[in-house]
Amino acid sequence: MHRQSLIEYAKPLQATEAPTPTPQGTEVLLRVSHCGVCHSDIHLQDGYFDLGGGQKLDVRSGRQLPFTFGHEITGTVEAAGPEAQGAVKGKQYAAYPWIGCGKCGLCARGDEHMCNAPRALGITVDGGYATHVMVPHPRYLLDVAGIAPEIAGPLMCSGLTGYGAIKKAIPYLRAGPLLIVGLGGVGMMGLQFARALTDQPILVADLDPSKREAALKLGAKEAFDAADPGARKAIGKAAGGGVGAAVDFAGSDKSLNFAQSVVAKGGAAIVVGLFGGSFTLPVPMFPLRALTIMGSYVGSTTEAAEMIDLVKAGKIAPIPVQKRPLDQTNKSLDDLREGRIVGRVVITP
Repeated sequence: MHRQSLIEYAKPLQATEAPTPTPQGTEVLLRVSHCGVCHSDIHLQDGYFDLGGGQKLDVRSGRQLPFTFGHEITGTVEAAGPEAQGAVKGKQYAAYPWIGCGKCGLCARGDEHMCNAPRALGITVDGGYATHVMVPHPRYLLDVAGIAPEIAGPLMCSGLTGYGAIKKAIPYLRAGPLLIVGLGGVGMMGLQFARALTDQPILVADLDPSKREAALKLGAKEAFDAADPGARKAIGKAAGGGVGAAVDFAGSDKSLNFAQSVVAKGGAAIVVGLFGGSFTLPVPMFPLRALTIMGSYVGSTTEAAEMIDLVKAGKIAPIPVQKRPLDQTNKSLDDLREGRIVGRVVITP
């Protein structure tokens, strides 16, 4: 099978070849048709996350090189092991990639995506920047009939991440409207799910005017330039004092400072993005503002199924998608790194 693989950290991916594996037991072999390019792949390629103050979280361990990234996978079943009940040969599925150990308490309660010994596709085991990928069990295959394949794969990360974060925000909207900070692929998906899950006004903020314009076309009530010195005051006025929840899809020190600064009393700032940096806030501000700051990381298999149902019901407008061949994976990562992508790039092996 053909792959675009990491040979050395902080270096470009390279074309590699490997024997196409034969599924055993409950395993299912997918022929990959589409695989979305995610910003987290940039951090994995670099080998670290920026913690601010010159500190880095090293994420190079646990992978045998060459390693194949790509976790937003759509494909058709090419072969299945003898115990892979329900996997229909030739049928198209999206692969839920956030697979856990299956043995710990987190997995037992349905939170495999938070497992401390993950087997996540494209993260800790080889993923979808390849012609084939192995899925360990049919329960990780979601029926996406009726959903365009270039949309179905990204739903497993940008879609699920957006859906999970917006679900966390909903209970706080009694304190005010919703603000989405950061309008990359995940932020745009979050905007779509917000429109489906709440009647509250949705405000957005981003540095890029083209992304703000795209968000307004997708249903945002008002859009703000986060770099504008008057943006905080303008958002406060639009929100009637402050937003109930600000979902930070950028995840930098600047974006989180901006997001939390416009949250009303009793509201929440929800951090999703992984750009990096450090954040401080005087401790008395937490009780005085009754402020909640929480993280949100992708979503469970249950949430993935809920999200797919929303999409099939026609409640989610598709985000802009650019399809590119497998040999343009590096260019796509570079374009994403430089902020040249609106919506999502999807590789078509």
